Amino acid sequence: MPKLPDHLTIGEVSRRSGVPHTALRFYEERGLISSERTAGNQRKYPRAVLRRLAFIRTAQRVGLSLEEIRDALGTLPEGRTPTKADWSRLSHVWRGELDARIDAMQRLRDRLTACIGCGCLSLKSCHLINKDDLLADYGPGAPRLKAASEGGI
Repeated sequence: MPKLPDHLTIGEVSRRSGVPHTALRFYEERGLISSERTAGNQRKYPRAVLRRLAFIRTAQRVGLSLEEIRDALGTLPEGRTPTKADWSRLSHVWRGELDARIDAMQRLRDRLTACIGCGCLSLKSCHLINKDDLLADYGPGAPRLKAASEGGI
């Protein structure tokens, strides 16, 4: 059986992982993956990058941002690929955040149903359009500017 190469070209990584070349470069710029450069300045990725990419793509599918993924990968020893145990540990940490997002989406869904029923889409009172408007009581216009000219809010 022939020995597998230790490093892959950007094209090989793209083909094997399904991640476009542009995304690979983007991930590298963001510190999610790394490559070595040949004398001709071509990227060569360690074979283990395929597992790291699978980790990144899966984490994205569950709704994590690239910053959250980068932070999680930063908890691993330098250069190590995530293992099943790493995923288990990290997913446990993410569970609370994901539960909070699910709760927020369910509340949004419930408000959307009520909004469709009322049909007002009022800028003054709609919870979807005017969520948490702390200055609504001051009326239209630029209340902070009006208040500043009248002594402040």
